[in-house]
Amino acid sequence: MTTTLAFDVYGTLIDTHGIAAALQPRLGPRAADFSRAWRDKQLEYSFRRGLMRRYETFAVCTRQALDHTCAQFGLPLDPTEREGLMDAYQTLPAFQDAREGLVQAREAGFRLFAFSNGPAEAVGPLLAQAGLRDFFVDVVSVDEVQSFKPDPGVYAHFLRRAGVPARGAWLISSNPFDVIGALSAGLPAAWVRRSPAALFDPWGLEPTLTVESLSGLAARIRP
Repeated sequence: MTTTLAFDVYGTLIDTHGIAAALQPRLGPRAADFSRAWRDKQLEYSFRRGLMRRYETFAVCTRQALDHTCAQFGLPLDPTEREGLMDAYQTLPAFQDAREGLVQAREAGFRLFAFSNGPAEAVGPLLAQAGLRDFFVDVVSVDEVQSFKPDPGVYAHFLRRAGVPARGAWLISSNPFDVIGALSAGLPAAWVRRSPAALFDPWGLEPTLTVESLSGLAARIRP
């Protein structure tokens, strides 16, 4: 059986901190800090909604996290500015190594899927504008089961959609919570450690593979 690779999107293929460029005119040197706080709150809201079974889409989590971060930073936004930042989330850049890594994985014969907390109708166009959509057999979204990573049911849903057993697929993610979620669900998982300062959670579960770039990843995965 051909091995399947499930690529996380936000933070793994797409650089969520690319939003700092849109924040720069209003925040100047605080743009990077705002971007990190927005991303952290976005993930926190998805975790909380998953646990509480009060599902809203990732876009709602993102919008509410933006409102919270604006209050935190004392940044008032008019409706046009707010929508402009939300629109900017649909044109975030790909990491520089994303295309090369996907080319190598496809040429190595792996089946490639995008697997995201974002709804497919948002993730598909995001990948398309970044020039990455055509690498994937399909986009699998948590929206289809109305929960979020790292809910075990989300990984089970991916395996059903891809038509593979847990040992027939790898998760590829830069997010430790996602890697641990996949490992807990029985999938091997590669952690993309994008920064030397990045830490993996000390839960007694280690990534099956750790890489510092998507370039060269495919050569290190055992089919």
